[in-house]
Amino acid sequence: MAFPHHRPRRLRTTAAVRALVRENTLRPADFVLPVFIREGATEPRPITSMPGVVQHSMDSLKRTAHDVVKAGLGGIMLFGVPETKDAVGSAGVDPNGILNVALREVRKEVGDDTVVMSDLCLDEFTDHGHCGVLTTDGDSPATVDNDATLAIYADMAVAQAEAGAHMLGPSGMMDGQIGVIREALDEKGYQDTSIFAYTAKYASAFYGPFREAVNSSLEGDRRTYQQDPANLRESLWELEQDIAEGADMVMVKPGLPYLDVLRAVAEASPIPVGAYQVSGEYSMIEAAAAQGWLDRERTMLESLLSFKRAGADTLLTYYALEAAELLASGRAPKEFL
Repeated sequence: MAFPHHRPRRLRTTAAVRALVRENTLRPADFVLPVFIREGATEPRPITSMPGVVQHSMDSLKRTAHDVVKAGLGGIMLFGVPETKDAVGSAGVDPNGILNVALREVRKEVGDDTVVMSDLCLDEFTDHGHCGVLTTDGDSPATVDNDATLAIYADMAVAQAEAGAHMLGPSGMMDGQIGVIREALDEKGYQDTSIFAYTAKYASAFYGPFREAVNSSLEGDRRTYQQDPANLRESLWELEQDIAEGADMVMVKPGLPYLDVLRAVAEASPIPVGAYQVSGEYSMIEAAAAQGWLDRERTMLESLLSFKRAGADTLLTYYALEAAELLASGRAPKEFL
């Protein structure tokens, strides 16, 4: 007599059977590669807390953009590392600022062959390291002025669109940012420039290595404008607002510690959903693998697959090129092909 409870085992007997019933798979087009471009760099500079990741020179950034196209990735997202910062992040708006120059150069190199994305935030450009301008009314500690920041975001959005970005990634978590950016783009004739909203961005400890990557000047924390790690329903409210204001895609950040949030957002969202495997997630895998505690390639791919299983359509990951190569070459373990 055959027992029904044996059915799951029967569907795991061989690699071919497992492939037949596999619910989720990874493909290079799922991945977006975040990259850092450093003003004044003549060669790539390693980021010590993120082994294998660098602050690019313009030449190495261009080469990497071509690698992204060749690998068939979904896109490349640029973060700028300026030499000079000020209280209002002027370099982020300046057409000759490092990020806008890099966007122009990358777009010239790859055209429409991949999606050229840009981080839209002030934290890399302010001397205080916050994602917006600070109040000047004597508050102690100083707080971010939401509406004054939105005015700068509007100018940044237009500058990045003019520089050639196909898609903007507003990551500052200011109230109303998507609506203001959409309106500014449309007024200047950039109706086709899309917005990848950082809808659920948490005040997380997992951003630590990123601070080194962008030479952050942050003092204090961002808990007054990024989400509380204890809250999930708040993300669904943010999702509703971002969609209403004109977001084309939405994102959950970080990824692995917030898979429950990702699942909830994916189930509720009528538009594509992304997840960002942030610097701390990357660095944890690298550190454990360096000690021989984890199988590096399997852990990398398993972590990426978890985002797909939770509902992500797009994955921002520093592993994008390596994961794509593994998948394309057939060298990845069979359960990831």
